[in-house]
Amino acid sequence: MDRDALGSWLSGPGLPTTDDEVGYPGERLGLPPEGIGSAASWGSRIGAIFIDWFVALGIALALVGSPEPGDQRFSLLVLFVFIVEYVVLLTTAGRTIGMAIFGLRVLPVRSNRLNIVRVLMRSVLLALVVPAVIYDRDRRGLHDKAARTVVVRTRA
Repeated sequence: MDRDALGSWLSGPGLPTTDDEVGYPGERLGLPPEGIGSAASWGSRIGAIFIDWFVALGIALALVGSPEPGDQRFSLLVLFVFIVEYVVLLTTAGRTIGMAIFGLRVLPVRSNRLNIVRVLMRSVLLALVVPAVIYDRDRRGLHDKAARTVVVRTRA
């Protein structure tokens, strides 16, 4: 075995070197490159999740009042409210409050509707954070891939 053969095996498969070979986010899913229906940007997705977290925090505060410092039960309540918010709103409207503000929607991939099982799985994985920060070139986190969903823009 010569050094060239070993080197090519170790370097793995050839990767695209230009943006033309990679394509745009969402191309593999049949989404347009920009505008309505295109893959949502990271900035808008992060903004939407912050708004949704503050909504969950507000609901939790309304339910139990001001928590004592270091109260872990309150943190768990906020997380629970966040998951319930996502499940209820995504199942009924396809978007959360934060997503509506930022002009986003969650759509199923290769299916005609979001069902509660997929939405629940997506929401729990999102709450775990790590699956959401591991993503592919179509801007789909592991939580989206597991639930077979994609977040798209609803306005230009």
